[in-house]
Amino acid sequence: MTCEERFIEIYNREPLTTFCPYRVCPLGAHIDHQFGKVHGFALNYGIHMAYGLKQNGIIEMQSMNFPKRVQFHVNSVPEEKEGDWGDYLRGAAKELGKKYKLSTGICGVIKGTLPSGGISSSAALTICFLRALSSANGINLTDSEFIYMAKRAENEYVGVSTGKLDQSCETLCRTGSMLSLDCKDDSYINYPAASWLAPFKIGIFFSGLQRSLSKSSAYNNRVDECKAAAFALYSFGVTDRLEGVDLEHGLKFRDMYLRFIPKELFNEFGDRLPSSWQKRARHFYTEMDRVEKGLDFWKKGDLVSYGKLISESGRSSIDNYECGSPELIKLYNILSSLDGVYGARFSGAGFKGCCMALINPEKEEKIKETVEREYLKEFPEMKGLYKAYMCETADGVGHAEEGRF
Repeated sequence: MTCEERFIEIYNREPLTTFCPYRVCPLGAHIDHQFGKVHGFALNYGIHMAYGLKQNGIIEMQSMNFPKRVQFHVNSVPEEKEGDWGDYLRGAAKELGKKYKLSTGICGVIKGTLPSGGISSSAALTICFLRALSSANGINLTDSEFIYMAKRAENEYVGVSTGKLDQSCETLCRTGSMLSLDCKDDSYINYPAASWLAPFKIGIFFSGLQRSLSKSSAYNNRVDECKAAAFALYSFGVTDRLEGVDLEHGLKFRDMYLRFIPKELFNEFGDRLPSSWQKRARHFYTEMDRVEKGLDFWKKGDLVSYGKLISESGRSSIDNYECGSPELIKLYNILSSLDGVYGARFSGAGFKGCCMALINPEKEEKIKETVEREYLKEFPEMKGLYKAYMCETADGVGHAEEGRF
């Protein structure tokens, strides 16, 4: 049943509809929150929403994927999160209400078309809801507003220290193009695939584990370790060599990012850092190099070389960023060994969820059969939970004119 059909069943009227795609990040893993550079594709799967207006200002939403109906008044959002999927809606409504006067609520049904975990379903849910609620109140949000309102909803209300990668891909990406985004200055370009680029699909391989990012999660710990590494390097007395930083009043921990620290300083002083901080910083700098090299390969239409960088990114996520469950690592190892897989890595935070891979469509069926057989051989308890999908690139929800958002 579609969300439109479910809406009609509940409310006995035709709904309005909206959609936000999921995303993958082939290169730029775990560095957006440190103002790094990233690549992204939006997918032709995502969050669908069927909704209607409520003039009394009530928000009343149901999910076809999760239990519990979410209900609150648009001008009386609970101050504290409640620990369910509705927190993303509450956070979004709170952010929208800070800037615009809201009077109209919405009722609706939401449906995600892929399992959650690794494809930024939380950001897609938030943006989809923002799009519906802003439209209901006659508000036309800019790309920047979509991105930053959705980001603040996750950071400040839900309590997850995400960067802007997820929201940017789901807003700015365009079909057949690769988004190149600099998270430091918000500049971006969508680079169309070269006419001679080999055909590819984006494979999404779900481990069967459901991830849950929370304020105390390993994800937030990794973000703190990256900032700690940056602040430690800053404290070694090399402030005159920082990049693009106003030091008139000094820097606080919360304002420090690895992007401010030139790679040369890490090479010179990195061995002074605790082992875990050193590894997080090493991942940042090597991933930045992969992003730069990858852009050149993409523009040249060299998908083989681009794919090798994706797999190198996956290996660094395991060795340096130290994320990945046994299940995800097994998926990564299987995919990286297969003919027809250009490159593979974890998608998303990398603690549960899924792996993504760029694959040769001619080898699609063989890849799917082999991965399922080899994965379930080691994790038979995941039978029925493991899933694989083949996706295409898609448009984000915004206007995506090149420049800055």
